[in-house]
Amino acid sequence: MTRTPRSSIPLFPLGTVLFPGVVLPLHVFEPRYRALVRRLMTADDRAGREFGVVGIRQGWEIGADGVEALYDVGCTAELRQVTPYDDGRFDIVSVGRRRFRLDEVDAAGEPYLCGSVEWLADSPSEVGEPELLARSVGELFLRCRRLLRAYEPVVPADDEPAAAPVDADYGYTLPDDPQLVSHLVATAAPFTLDDRQSLLAAASTTDRLRQELRLLKREVTMLSRLRAVPVPLAELRVPMGPN
Repeated sequence: MTRTPRSSIPLFPLGTVLFPGVVLPLHVFEPRYRALVRRLMTADDRAGREFGVVGIRQGWEIGADGVEALYDVGCTAELRQVTPYDDGRFDIVSVGRRRFRLDEVDAAGEPYLCGSVEWLADSPSEVGEPELLARSVGELFLRCRRLLRAYEPVVPADDEPAAAPVDADYGYTLPDDPQLVSHLVATAAPFTLDDRQSLLAAASTTDRLRQELRLLKREVTMLSRLRAVPVPLAELRVPMGPN
């Protein structure tokens, strides 16, 4: 994993994990994050429109120092669209851009948290290996989605059949880029928060895809043999589109 010099960015702690290239819509209502959105809206370059999305560790609250409650690897989100409300709230659309490691948290300088971060780039992989892994991951991911489809209640319209086919592809088409495949599968597969955090912190695309292959095999086994759904189905409905 390649690191670059430190930078300071505003932070938006969330109970989720963001990956590069994945769309993140948010409804912003807290005063401190309204102030953050107003700051981002005045920026005249891409870097100025970025804020750091970092996961909150389960069972923790964001206190005055905040750092112990946060995972140490996050991803920036670039502000793309803002819909303001008369009462000061915002609906925003952002897109994951680049990974970082969080070194320090500053809770005093601004109404919202800021962090000193190091940028993380994927380490190089052997030629051809990510492509092979991405194909295997994609096949297992779609198989997993088909199995999940069987657990969803189907409410047919008057002119539709009573049940959807179990082998439906759930509407997903994976891209050709192995790195983007690794990010989209990490977002949309039925993984736990800790699983996703581990995938975000992976040193390379190859490492991430290998982890996903192992995790997907686990989930497919659970779904096909144990008839168990690992997380609530509502949490799995994540948009798959890049940018």
